[in-house]
Amino acid sequence: MIKGSNGTKLSPEPRSSRRMQGSRTRIRGEFMDSGLRRNDEKMDSCLNLVPFIKGFTLLFAGLLTLLVSACSGDPGTGPGEVKWDRDACERCRMVLSDRNHAAQIRYFPADKKRSKLMKFDDIGCAVIWLEDKPWKDDPKTQIWVTDINGGWIDALSATYVKGDLTPMEYGLGAQAQPVAGGLDFAQAKAHIFTVEERFNIHGVDLLKRLEERQGKIQTDRTDSHNHTADETH
Repeated sequence: MIKGSNGTKLSPEPRSSRRMQGSRTRIRGEFMDSGLRRNDEKMDSCLNLVPFIKGFTLLFAGLLTLLVSACSGDPGTGPGEVKWDRDACERCRMVLSDRNHAAQIRYFPADKKRSKLMKFDDIGCAVIWLEDKPWKDDPKTQIWVTDINGGWIDALSATYVKGDLTPMEYGLGAQAQPVAGGLDFAQAKAHIFTVEERFNIHGVDLLKRLEERQGKIQTDRTDSHNHTADETH
């Protein structure tokens, strides 16, 4: 017989109860071990899924890029679709209407993953716009021009013929086949800058003449006012 702290007689704990507690302890330990094993197995399974998740993420990103390009109408390479009589030239802001003398430039900004596409109504506008850009000499930069049939051809390998009536009067028509007297891209650029310089000189002369004319008109008005005032007195 076992006595408690207050002298009360206590019955000994049945052996069956002690056996049950021991069993529970063993079961609890086995359950905890089993749970740890399952957690380890789950962790291993998750680690095994990491390469799959990374691959899926890259695939999803690629599909998203293609989807964005498709929705925007930009194929991501080569010339894009032109909305004739609606799209404006990036340099002069004139609407693209001439289907035989338009141009496009695709370039890749350093801080962007996707390319950008610019449209021009004349190859002259495209060349001058590109001249001071940091991606001018980037080998990934693409320049396209429409030929005499309205198709897009590589501007760098095209042959240019003088004498065409073009939207901005640079006067160059492009074609894929070489022709006697035709210009390569470097010669076409030199021609474009020569024409631009002539435009600028002509523009300065026009501005000067306009200022002189406005000054003469102002002088005539002043003289007329003074003359009227003298007659009044």
